Amino acid sequence: MAEAKIPKATAKRLPIYYRYLNILFNAGKQRVSSTELSEAVQVDSATIRRDFSYFGALGKRGYGYDVESLLNFFKKTLNQDRLTNVALIGVGNLGHALLNYNFRQTNSVRISAAFDINEEIANTIQSGVPVYPMAEMKEQLQIQQIDVAILTVPIDDAQKVADELVAAGVKGIMNFTPIRISVPATVRVQNVDLANELQTLIYFLDHYGSEAANQSTTD
Repeated sequence: MAEAKIPKATAKRLPIYYRYLNILFNAGKQRVSSTELSEAVQVDSATIRRDFSYFGALGKRGYGYDVESLLNFFKKTLNQDRLTNVALIGVGNLGHALLNYNFRQTNSVRISAAFDINEEIANTIQSGVPVYPMAEMKEQLQIQQIDVAILTVPIDDAQKVADELVAAGVKGIMNFTPIRISVPATVRVQNVDLANELQTLIYFLDHYGSEAANQSTTD
């Protein structure tokens, strides 16, 4: 995906397209139009066609898109054809929820190792995932060749742990903490602030009412 130089907004929509194409394929659907995709994923058809255009001619005028071909294309583009192991740092309430979920809707991503400072949790198996002491984090990340981590530690520890992740060779961090961590330009951070997202939703409901009802978070 990086080589295609597509806009970030487009990149965020690709997994949504891929998920729905999987549903169509499993239902035996052979082709789909941008209008049908639009109704399903709540993204206007012009945006879908523009998103797809970044990758060349994926469909045919008057025919639409071949579901299996499009699915295989996005599978390769999104690296869904290979398994990516990620690490979870911090096994508190949110960490436990993520371990229980463990990306079961996808076959390409899984949490394969977790780390926590709590001695009662360290050296145990939680939801099928081994939990290691924080002191072993750098060694285990390098041994298991994990370069993506999910950060769910307390605010006061976030930057320190992020620094340790960078030192261990991690290239991508999904940051669930409310603070914005500082990392080198070679490391990508995806910030997920659940409280902020909820407050944004409430703001739109309060100020726009039903006008905001059909607005997708991918817009």
